[in-house]
Amino acid sequence: MEDNGRFDEKSFSNGDVYMGMIKGILPHEKGKYTWSDGTVYEGDWEGEKMTGKGLVVWSTGAQYEGEICGGYLHGYGTLTTSAGCSYRGGWKMNAQHGIGLKKYSNSDMYEGLWKEGVLEGSGRYTWKNGNIYVGNWKNGTIHGRGIMKWVNGDTFDGFWSNGLMHGSGVYNFGDGGLYIGTWNKGLKDGKGVFYPAGSKKPSLRILHSPHDSDDNGFLLNIQKHEAPKARVKRSLSANIAVISRFKSFRQISHRTSSLKINLIRNDDSAQDCVCHDSSLSLSNDFDEDQSEASVRSTLVYEREYAQGVLIMERISECSESSRNKKQQNKFSVKKVNKSSCLDIFQGRRSYYLKLNLQLGIRYTVGKITPVPAREVRSSDFGDRARIRMYFPRAGSKLTPPHCSINFYWKDYCPMVFRNLREMFKLDAADYMMSICGDSGLRDLSSPGKSGSIFYLSKDDRFVIKTVNKSELKVLLRMLPKYYRHVGDHENTLITKFFGLHRITLRGGKKQVRFVVMGNVFCTELQIHRRYDLKGSSQGRYTDNDKINCNTTLKDLDLKYEFHMDKKLRESLLKQISLDCKFLESQHIIDYSLLLGLHFRAPENMKAFVEHHESMQNLPSGDEEEHLILPKGLVLVSHEPSIVNTEPGPHIRGNTLRAYSMGDSEVDLLLPGTARLRVQLGVNMPAQATRKIEEDKVAKEVELFEVYDVVLYMGIIDILQSYNLKKKVEHSYKSLQFDPLTVSVIEPKMYDERFLKFLEEKVFPETP
Repeated sequence: MEDNGRFDEKSFSNGDVYMGMIKGILPHEKGKYTWSDGTVYEGDWEGEKMTGKGLVVWSTGAQYEGEICGGYLHGYGTLTTSAGCSYRGGWKMNAQHGIGLKKYSNSDMYEGLWKEGVLEGSGRYTWKNGNIYVGNWKNGTIHGRGIMKWVNGDTFDGFWSNGLMHGSGVYNFGDGGLYIGTWNKGLKDGKGVFYPAGSKKPSLRILHSPHDSDDNGFLLNIQKHEAPKARVKRSLSANIAVISRFKSFRQISHRTSSLKINLIRNDDSAQDCVCHDSSLSLSNDFDEDQSEASVRSTLVYEREYAQGVLIMERISECSESSRNKKQQNKFSVKKVNKSSCLDIFQGRRSYYLKLNLQLGIRYTVGKITPVPAREVRSSDFGDRARIRMYFPRAGSKLTPPHCSINFYWKDYCPMVFRNLREMFKLDAADYMMSICGDSGLRDLSSPGKSGSIFYLSKDDRFVIKTVNKSELKVLLRMLPKYYRHVGDHENTLITKFFGLHRITLRGGKKQVRFVVMGNVFCTELQIHRRYDLKGSSQGRYTDNDKINCNTTLKDLDLKYEFHMDKKLRESLLKQISLDCKFLESQHIIDYSLLLGLHFRAPENMKAFVEHHESMQNLPSGDEEEHLILPKGLVLVSHEPSIVNTEPGPHIRGNTLRAYSMGDSEVDLLLPGTARLRVQLGVNMPAQATRKIEEDKVAKEVELFEVYDVVLYMGIIDILQSYNLKKKVEHSYKSLQFDPLTVSVIEPKMYDERFLKFLEEKVFPETP
């Protein structure tokens, strides 16, 4: 006869007591176990383990009622502590896991997703003081897309990182004002638009895209396997739909970013809760019921912040008609020159071209990397120094099948570029992963008039640019001396080339040539302004209506001069001079200095601004002290052992020396960011001094005359030779303008003018 167990009471030598069903010598089915310290469990048993449903009451007064597995809190249950904190939801191995509601002893409350005891996923947190956050969490902190509403009526809808506003977002003030811009570690940083209270504002529409699968996407699937009565529902908010909670959570899969959750019911036995990524769409249309007669001007402030400090404000007035016109212009399609390489791949040209680039580069690097390292020879630069391969769609013995179109691939001077990559300490595997990885390439708009296609690798390390046939010939002609120049001057600012390739469609009539270069602006610091400086003045300005946060400005747009340490300036100008002499020897013109500015506002500058504003409110005569700008950026002695940030992905030169530090190698100390290694063109500290302009536009206000900045720079566009065509262009423009002001002049004069402009106008000597 089968033994179904018996009811018994058993005492143990350590003082523990069990009373309940016993099968053999082990607890069975139902029973109550009392530990010697006063902790009590009453519920289901399986063998010697607490498994099933039960109630645990600890000697401290805390208690848990719910599902248990193998002696662990596992499943669905409610925990109440003696301090007044309670949690009801999913558990996994004694840790909150899944969906749950927690009420803290200080009256805060969180309802949403947990992962192994910490807040992770989407949820709603309500503070005792009335502040509410609805959005995403990671590792216990606010992270991802979310909405914060403060008790004073302010709201922020945007992106967060480690509990701080970080990325793009929209900030609504309680008084009706609205700011659209970007934040960096909790501080406004970059350009944005402010609409004051009472002004007409853009309408905000939340667009639901269930097919989005980018980094900001979110998909939450919850499947239920028990009866409807096991469900416990609580509303997250009126804006966020319902998250359902169950006694048993068997399958929970989610990704890391959400804003809206919509409940989709199927039947009583199963349901899915799907959260689609919500992308913010800004529309400049006014209310539909507004008549044309009521259209009025809207006061808008275009602002720019640096680390929380307002450094620029421009007032602009826009009517609805002008807004609609700008919106149309924004989405207008420009006709492409039929002779441009943009026409090659037709409607899906960008997708096919990027795929072909990745296929070809992966093949080339994989083929050349196993070859033993050696010095380059003259034959490595010749016409026969090529790798050619045909990539049929179906694949071949040497090439994989692909979903692009059939194409021929040519790689120029592979051994030379392999050695150049090694000079700049680029690992072959990292190079391939950066360009050919699953993350792909990003399209960039062309900053010039060349019509070239620009791509940027996902990690921002490399720029890929299409070149025409004449530029290809210039690069191949100058490559031997370029290789020697780079080898002799490890701090060179000249564009760093890593590969030169060509794609030909089957038939041989359509060809695209492109070059892989280092990105001058590959840095964790935000580049607030970009300048392309040639030293010429004719036509070197940008129309105001074409300027946005990504615009590369020109010579006449530069409103600053940069003062830096005496030794840093000396090293910079010396290297620029050496680079220009090399370009002059190769008859190259039309090159420029690409200059990037990161405005750095120290913490004490914010205090200075607040002090300045408070002193302005005092009666005349009460302000006794002079207003003095805070000290500049901090340079410290270079200590390689503690430098935790690499200077850049393509830098191989020595750390620079500073006169102010006794001619010793220095690092740049940036509180809250890192300790950065100062090198030629990278992490160079300076003070940007505002140039005095008599015809300064009244609507544009600079709050300070001096700013601390970190500079990034490189000499770019070095593939234009002073050929017959350029000589004719110079002669023609010289009849209309001053010959010394036009961009196209002979190489020696171009070199002299370029250096003079940088020495006197951009980096003048500090008095």
